[in-house]
Amino acid sequence: MRVEKPWGYEDRWAITDKYLGKILYIKAGHRLSLQYHEQKDETIYVLEGSLLLEMGPRYDSMGTETGIKMVMKKGESQRIHPGLIHRYCADKEDVVLIEVSTAEINDVVRLQDDYKRGNH
Repeated sequence: MRVEKPWGYEDRWAITDKYLGKILYIKAGHRLSLQYHEQKDETIYVLEGSLLLEMGPRYDSMGTETGIKMVMKKGESQRIHPGLIHRYCADKEDVVLIEVSTAEINDVVRLQDDYKRGNH
């Protein structure tokens, strides 16, 4: 099932009461919300492009940016535990990645969103 998004689209290829499988297509110059999940546990695997992955809190108590930014290439994977603040970015080129997660499809708490979307 294809779901259009302002940053591209996702193809949901497995939806069960135990797990969810999606392929995300992120257009160059776009990024997903800065978000976390209360229960959802996910792992991503880069199929194409160069993904900029932001993880961790954005600012500490002194207003200094914290967390890490890492570039993921084709064939690399990363687990995103529940509660971990994260964002997927396609800075310079289109990115295609597989996301496999637990079944909580609407467990998204958005902290910042370029497209003015609320939480699910």
